[in-house]
Amino acid sequence: MKNFAIRASLGLIVLASFASRAAAQGDSEAAAQRAAIRYGKVPRKVLAFYYPWYHNPAVPGGSKLRMSWENVDEKAKSISNSAHYPALGPYDSHDPKLIAQHAAWSKKAGVDGWIVSWWGKGHETDRVMDRILDACRKAALDVTIYYETVPAPRNGQSAAKDLLYVLDRYAKHPAWLRVDQKPVLFIYGRTIGEIGLPGWLEAITEVNRQYPGRAVFLGDQLRAPAARVFDGIHTYNPVGTLSGKTLEQARAWAKKTYPGWVKTADAQGRISTITVIPGYDDTKIRKPGLRADRMDGELYRAEWEEAIAADPHWVLVTSWNEWYEGSEIEPSAEYGEKYLKMTAECAARFKSKPRTALAKPRS
Repeated sequence: MKNFAIRASLGLIVLASFASRAAAQGDSEAAAQRAAIRYGKVPRKVLAFYYPWYHNPAVPGGSKLRMSWENVDEKAKSISNSAHYPALGPYDSHDPKLIAQHAAWSKKAGVDGWIVSWWGKGHETDRVMDRILDACRKAALDVTIYYETVPAPRNGQSAAKDLLYVLDRYAKHPAWLRVDQKPVLFIYGRTIGEIGLPGWLEAITEVNRQYPGRAVFLGDQLRAPAARVFDGIHTYNPVGTLSGKTLEQARAWAKKTYPGWVKTADAQGRISTITVIPGYDDTKIRKPGLRADRMDGELYRAEWEEAIAADPHWVLVTSWNEWYEGSEIEPSAEYGEKYLKMTAECAARFKSKPRTALAKPRS
């Protein structure tokens, strides 16, 4: 019996070793397949991060999101958990007229599409997607999701299951954002931290195995290892670097940093992006919080000018309507349509410029 037990134990060790080598070989093959994917001529686009999570209980048939406007004073144009006051007032994100107005304004501002915050199947941000897609189709805007969190058990298979649901449920809609006829998905940095790059290699491999024609993934991490896993890379929010800088310091940072972001993506043949932000102020919802002064629009303009010079495929705007963090370009009581007009001007300049830093075409 003792010898049998020893042989059995040795057998389990051999099987475990074999399984480990097989998994490593599978990861190596998946990584090699990802490395072979390269993007050449990707159409210029300006995309804005979009939040459909606002709740106003006074709106008939509205949503029941946990993200409600608090302590609204319409006379003083004040909301206790929002940095600024929306020109449309404390709206409900599920209101079709509201979505249509946002789409019309976005088109006017030269925005080509929205990256919509998405928190999982059945969540309010999921239930509003049909209305968003239909409104954006009418306005000739593209739509994709910003994948915010991986459900338990947090692993590559869970992420793949979530994203296959999104693709099967929504990606056939004519408004869905595509590259090379493949649907695009944006992946937030939190989800990368939840399962790591190996988890995302597994998730992307599984999605592309099951989804006909495959999908295109842009990960929120501006490093070469991420560029080897995802089809493109981006950052959501550069405020941690911009906070406390003068205009001259902010421009110098952008001038030095943006070309590196593009180079990192181009070196792997990936889709390159640069994120611009008009300003930021989350001090009403976080303590001590962060703040980057808008400098009367000059911060936004400087970022745009350096982004155009750096020559990415896409410019991302943080944000269309993240009111709680004060990064919105949507019209407000404080700024009117100032940032719509600036976006329209800068977006037109960006999209009129032929791209020179082209990666080698896909083989």
